[in-house]
Amino acid sequence: MTRRHSRLLFISVVLLFSAFSRAQDHAVVIVPVANMYSSASDDADVATLESRGDWAKIRTPDQYTGWIQLSTVRKLNGSGDYGSSTPTVQVNSLSANLYRETDVTAHKPVITAPFESRLELIGDATADDGRWLKVRLPDLGTAWIQSGDIIRDPKPLTIAESIDLAKRFLGITYLWGGRSSFGYDCSGFTQMLVRSRGINMPRDADLQAAWEGVVAIDRKDLQAGDLLFFGSSPASITHTGMFIGGGEFIHDTVHGHPGVQISRLDDQPWTRILVACRRIK
Repeated sequence: MTRRHSRLLFISVVLLFSAFSRAQDHAVVIVPVANMYSSASDDADVATLESRGDWAKIRTPDQYTGWIQLSTVRKLNGSGDYGSSTPTVQVNSLSANLYRETDVTAHKPVITAPFESRLELIGDATADDGRWLKVRLPDLGTAWIQSGDIIRDPKPLTIAESIDLAKRFLGITYLWGGRSSFGYDCSGFTQMLVRSRGINMPRDADLQAAWEGVVAIDRKDLQAGDLLFFGSSPASITHTGMFIGGGEFIHDTVHGHPGVQISRLDDQPWTRILVACRRIK
């Protein structure tokens, strides 16, 4: 994704506000994903700091700014960010259902959280020999999540591990501006894979290619984990993916069948429109 006025979807992470009269108020998303728009209207282009009616202008951790509906966030008080002083768990499944009780058949899920969502752990509240954990949601409600859906202490992945992670998403649908497991676009997908290695990279493909955290390499020197950028020229980048070795790369694309897929770099149109190769420093 390269256009600035584009659709972005956010998991439950802390966001920075410049709204409500203070320079840097904080808020947390309280829904599984929330759209961010280029202006204070849901008829505007969906994009990825002041309040206006039911809207607030925000800045995300990857420095994107835009407008979000106030109903999808909760302003944090001076005691700190959500999860800053309480142990958290992170959703490690592609998505996870959370329930009001430790039974998947009694009621529908309270909420379905996407991959990478962070949730506050409520002390030692467990059930069924540790199968279930009780968590506090960003809206301050509580729910139960199965321990198989989370990881307690995520560590940065190696390049090989990040490629294994990428393959877990094969078939996940393409969504313009998406940056959650409910739907990624090309740069949202590569941003997530690089983030899994403990590295925060810019949001858009053209910014990723120009980012100071990468170095340019020749195609002949490609190694697994390197980033590939496609377009009509180096100045007009429209797509990105990650090289996984063996002449193949993984990417989220609308070409052929929309979604995360593995393609061969020597195939068309990819070999013709490859305009840049980058390696994370």
